[in-house]
Amino acid sequence: MGSPSEQDALSLLDQCSCGFMVSQVLFATCELGVFDVLAEAPEALGSDAVATRLGASSRGTELLLDACVSLKLLQVETRGGKALYQNTELSSTYLVRSSPRSQHNMLLYLARTTYLCWAHLAQAVREGRNQYRKAFGVPSDELFSAIYRSEDEQLQFMRALQDIWSVQGRGVMAAFDLSPFPLICDLGGCSGALAKECVSLYPGCRVTVFDIPAVVRMARKHFPLLQEGRIGFQEGDFFSDPLPGADLYVLARVLHDWADEKCARLLARVHQVCKPGGGVLVIESLLDEDSRGPLTTQLYSLNMLVQTEGRERTPAQYRALLAAAGFRGVQCRTTWGLYGAILARK
Repeated sequence: MGSPSEQDALSLLDQCSCGFMVSQVLFATCELGVFDVLAEAPEALGSDAVATRLGASSRGTELLLDACVSLKLLQVETRGGKALYQNTELSSTYLVRSSPRSQHNMLLYLARTTYLCWAHLAQAVREGRNQYRKAFGVPSDELFSAIYRSEDEQLQFMRALQDIWSVQGRGVMAAFDLSPFPLICDLGGCSGALAKECVSLYPGCRVTVFDIPAVVRMARKHFPLLQEGRIGFQEGDFFSDPLPGADLYVLARVLHDWADEKCARLLARVHQVCKPGGGVLVIESLLDEDSRGPLTTQLYSLNMLVQTEGRERTPAQYRALLAAAGFRGVQCRTTWGLYGAILARK
């Protein structure tokens, strides 16, 4: 029999080595629609009933449901010798597609895109670049052509961002009082999900969402915004096209996509058009100052390696980038979620 320390070591090794299996249980359960089937049912269902509704095998469904119970994604009770399954509060809130706080689209994006890039993590470490070419055979390693390689992929990514900000958007936009900034420009604002949170929190503000033409077209088509004209879209490339005038520029999940040189170039452009007293709000997942935690942000940083040109950074690293661009008075605040907010002024 192994010693307690050996048992703990093997248990940790087992958890780490099987982590991809846990992810796949979650991804498959979402893709199959298990949580939606259980949400729509008037009472708890047996595995055969779930399998019938899914058009799936009874054996496979039962194995998947029991794994979800162990992961606390489902709950089960036995009546008359029969196992009956229901959603937990977690799955009802975050995994049922119809929930206003659902993360369903983000999980599908992780399953269909991110997971496949991570299969080439070792190669990404060797090469120091993203793995879209190997994962999908795309002809270019350029970021936008990789992420938006098809209309369906682009829409999935935009819906995934909607999911993130539906849960964490209000917290990051409330980290600082933004009421002194009546005109806000959300650079790379995608579908406008963060802009919606902003105008909801600050009734006196207006937001321009600035993004590349393909994204703006998709946003107008699939994500209508009814905010009494307080949210508008403008097409452009923030590295090369003139930036809209604003009191505050928001960069949410943008700088982590790029290497320091491109971040510096973008921040310098923002500083150049920023009004005196105006500012920039950076929203990113922040590493500890020694870069050795938190684990989720470290994993996000590796994800930037396999999917983009960038990385996650520490508050000090963002302060340095902002100071080099000419911004001052840098303030950094954490929120209850995965993202921190950094406010700096011209």
